[in-house]
This record gives sequence, C-alpha cells and structure tokens, in this order.
Amino acid sequence: MLKKTDPEIVAFLCNWCSYAGADLAGTSHFHYPPNVKVIRVMCTGRMNPLLTLSAFRHGADGVLISGCHPGECHYMEGNYLARRRIALFRKLLGFVGINPERLRMSWVSASEGNKFSRVIKEMTEKIKQLGPLGLEEE
Repeated sequence: MLKKTDPEIVAFLCNWCSYAGADLAGTSHFHYPPNVKVIRVMCTGRMNPLLTLSAFRHGADGVLISGCHPGECHYMEGNYLARRRIALFRKLLGFVGINPERLRMSWVSASEGNKFSRVIKEMTEKIKQLGPLGLEEE
C-alpha cells in the first residue's frame, strides 16, 4: 500500500525491454515499492525530454527512463540517442530548480525483472533522501 511519505515516481519504459522486465518482476513476485507509475513508450530514443519536465510539473518526485541495453535497441540506436538527450537534460534541470538526481536512466532487459525491482527500490530510497519535489535549496 502506498504511504503518504512514499515519493511518486514516473517511469517511462521501453516497450521491448524495460516494460517486459517490469512485467517479469511482477509475474515473478519480485517486491518493489508501489509508488511507481509506469508509462510505456515504444523506444526511449523517441522520448521528448519535455515529457520528463511535464511529469515533474504534474507532481512526480522522481522520473526513471529505462530502455534496452546499449547495442540491443530494437530501433538500432534509440537508446544511444536517449542517453545523449538525458545527459544534456540533466544539466538543464538545475536551471529550473529541480535536482538532477531526481532523473535516472537505467538499462533493463526483458529478462531482468530482478534488476527492475532493484532499480525502483534504489530510486525510491534516493528520492526519499531528497524529500518531496519543491524543497530543494535555492
């Protein structure tokens, strides 16, 4: 059950790998906090960074973007594009008052349900340490 102290995390997951990994985590009964809201995207390379900003604007305390491992993208180079975009976008988050540590990128394949569970647990703990969005020091 979601507690009021649990941070809200929005996870944009690649359809081919990470979403399947999350599904495997559920069917394998790997436990992880229920505070994650999953949004399936066809490829992380097609993700507009403004979707991340929109998630924060609508109340997310943290955002996870997860896709295929480098070299294994179903769309050839989508994950490389996503990695470059997110690296640049993390630098820009500070300018709008959001700690860049609230945005995480992770590679999770369809067979890594346990890893997906671990990533969500780690991210939840990190966001708990940072506190709710909007409380960053100026």
